[in-house]
Amino acid sequence: MARISGLWAALAVMLLMGSFSFANYSQVISELKGELMVIHAGSLAVPFREVSELFMEMYPNVEVKAEAHGSRDCARYVMDLDKSYDVMGSADYLVIDSLLLPDYAGFNIRFATNEMAIAFTERSMYADELNADNWHEILLRDNVAFGRADPNRDPCGYRSVMVFQLAQKYYGVNGLAEQLEQKDGQKYMRPKETDLLALLEAGEIDYLFIYRSVCQQHSLKTLLLPDEVNLKSSELAELYATASVELTGAKPGEFITQIGTPMVYGLTIPHSVASRELAEAYVALLLAPAGQAIMERNGQPSIAPAITMQYDALPESLKPLCRQAGGG
Repeated sequence: MARISGLWAALAVMLLMGSFSFANYSQVISELKGELMVIHAGSLAVPFREVSELFMEMYPNVEVKAEAHGSRDCARYVMDLDKSYDVMGSADYLVIDSLLLPDYAGFNIRFATNEMAIAFTERSMYADELNADNWHEILLRDNVAFGRADPNRDPCGYRSVMVFQLAQKYYGVNGLAEQLEQKDGQKYMRPKETDLLALLEAGEIDYLFIYRSVCQQHSLKTLLLPDEVNLKSSELAELYATASVELTGAKPGEFITQIGTPMVYGLTIPHSVASRELAEAYVALLLAPAGQAIMERNGQPSIAPAITMQYDALPESLKPLCRQAGGG
């Protein structure tokens, strides 16, 4: 496979420059074959499906299969199941850092961004009154129901709790975070945020804490939150760090404290990879202009070039598409 790997190093550069040529790399196309297993966050379902469709067009002898879960569940499946995953995409790069490195993966690529928002419909209670100044008051009304993901299973869940804490500080309302966290209890909490879309569309809940990209992908009405609350801005990292959530750790009985950070997605190839050549090819496409365009179109701006703290551990084929974190 050294010959293919060498071709892939050159191909990655061409992908970066947007000058891929089927004619020049027909050998790679013909020799890449088999099944590729991708596990990813629920919020990556739409863009990753499009990337997978493009990948299978480029490599007709490859079949891509995918599973969508909460990102922390994805990491646990990589750790615990007797099953090989070739690529993992997480809605929070810190999930890979805290649960997979270094025992289950050797690198973590930060490749896209997002922000927290509130989704609703025309039927949502008080939708005609909702705005960025009063949403917290409306959601606390007795006849209003809202949903959120499980913090221990999905980054959108613990980010929702962080939004509550940041909102308390931003709006200056004592006790707001606890009131929002306790509202509706476990009734409208699900393993991942996309599990709640059906409840929103059916009118069982009025509002949903979710990523802006998912709202865009599903054409949902969306309330954008102030940057001081939405975990979007890298310039507000110190403010976001004042929010924190205690989560279950990698082993039973362990706990970790998750600190608020600007929202960044992570990508890795687990050590259990069954087809490293296919995995590298898939990640290269995702990080290249074609993949970046798909992410952008689906409301998840790319980090270009992608960044990593483990640049030396990257496969040679991916190094031209990434840079060392903290570098120029």
